[in-house]
Amino acid sequence: MLVAGAVLLGTSVPAFAQDGEELVVTGRYGKLPDSAQSASHAVSYADLDLSTKAGQSEFRHRLKLTARYLCDKLGESDTSSPIAPSCQDAAVKDAMARAGTIEEGFAPRGTTWVASSRWQAPYPADWDSRYPD
Repeated sequence: MLVAGAVLLGTSVPAFAQDGEELVVTGRYGKLPDSAQSASHAVSYADLDLSTKAGQSEFRHRLKLTARYLCDKLGESDTSSPIAPSCQDAAVKDAMARAGTIEEGFAPRGTTWVASSRWQAPYPADWDSRYPD
């Protein structure tokens, strides 16, 4: 589900509250619809073991692809300038900082842990191949 926000007049916006095992990626400014200037989507890591490099890599890959998808929906390009980062650069930077905090405090999954079903991405299935890391 895509959540569009109201106009953000250059103010700092606090991170969304995190429920369960997910992180919200937010893209800002653009055309979705004319009155909206941000879009957000939760990225689950309930099926990942973030105490492993493989789990962390998959989580970060999901975050990057979700940021690209949201900013594409907002009509933003993925180019940035020294003055202002692109929508995608800003969304990825914010998500990665918060992902690092989650990963630092993540305890290894126990032997009785059963992974949740794989997270359902909002973007098309071929984005993994179109936008590899």
